[in-house]
Amino acid sequence: MNKHISVFALLIFLTSCATPTVVNVVGPTDGQLTCNQLDIEIAKANRYAEDAKKEKSMGTGTNVSALLFWLPGLWATHKNVEEAVDAANRRAEHLAGLKAKKNCP
Repeated sequence: MNKHISVFALLIFLTSCATPTVVNVVGPTDGQLTCNQLDIEIAKANRYAEDAKKEKSMGTGTNVSALLFWLPGLWATHKNVEEAVDAANRRAEHLAGLKAKKNCP
C-alpha cells in the first residue's frame, strides 16, 4: 500500500512541474463562431503557444528549481511545452481553415 502511495505522490510531483496550458484543437462550437470571434480565438491560440514557449526558458523559477532539485521535473515541463505549443498551433490552423470556409477577410 505504501508503495502505491509513493508512486502516486511521485507522479503528482512530476506532473506539477509541467505548467503550460494544452488547449483543445477543436472546440464544440467552433463552427458557429463569427469571423470576428474566429480572429479572437486564433489570437488566443497564438498567445497560448507563446506563453508555453516562455515556460521552456531556463529563467523561470520552476525550471531553475527543477534543475537544482528535481531534474525529471525539468524534463516533464519541456515535454509539456512541446505538447502545448503543438496543440495551440494546430488549433490556430483549424480556426484559419474555418475562416477560409466562411470566406472571412
